[in-house]
Amino acid sequence: MAVGKCLLNRAAIVVLGVVSSAAFAAGAGTVAHVSGSLSAQAPDASPRIMSQRSEVNPGDVLTTERDSYAQINFTDGSTITLRPNSSVKVDAYSYAKDKPQEDNMFLRLVKGGLRTVTGLVGRRGNADAYKIGTQTATVGIRGSSGDTLECSQGCPGVTPTSDTLPPGLYHATHTGIYIAQNAAGSVLISPGQIGFVKDGNTPPTILPKDPGLSLSQLPFSLPPGAPGSPSLECIVR
Repeated sequence: MAVGKCLLNRAAIVVLGVVSSAAFAAGAGTVAHVSGSLSAQAPDASPRIMSQRSEVNPGDVLTTERDSYAQINFTDGSTITLRPNSSVKVDAYSYAKDKPQEDNMFLRLVKGGLRTVTGLVGRRGNADAYKIGTQTATVGIRGSSGDTLECSQGCPGVTPTSDTLPPGLYHATHTGIYIAQNAAGSVLISPGQIGFVKDGNTPPTILPKDPGLSLSQLPFSLPPGAPGSPSLECIVR
């Protein structure tokens, strides 16, 4: 799949490395960039406003508002970029440098969209350790980068054209392999393909063409050539 040009400010370029788990002993990751408004809500707690370098913990529900984007860097070197009007819960996160058998990352995409780029979780030890849960299916991630949109209840304002999409779950793979599965079946989504799940009772399928996801618009992302980065043509100013 050809991914369009993105315009990046020099300060927005991030090169991810593998970070020692001891440096983030209390948290799963940190906010790398925010454009607009990002909030986090822990279980049985009030929402808190997030900014650059704010800590993200397991159990947090991260929410962006209209015209807002946020990039989270996790301690295993993975990253997620939340699109506008989106909400994701860090249901589970476990990464210890010397315990690959205990790796676990489960993100629950409540609504909207996010771009994922994997780190060590799911690339060492258990290949099924990193998953995204949605209303209609679970998406498994293996050494990959891609975009997932949960539009079962609509996706207004998530991308420039997302309000016109038929309801359902969409996933576009940029690199590696993603697996969409529910009680009705499963499908492998390879680079350049777009998977779609209408509802929880319908098997996942591969769409014959892009339905108009408009995924190229992101204010920050990994630079081209970085490990796990999508193939983007970027202009740096």
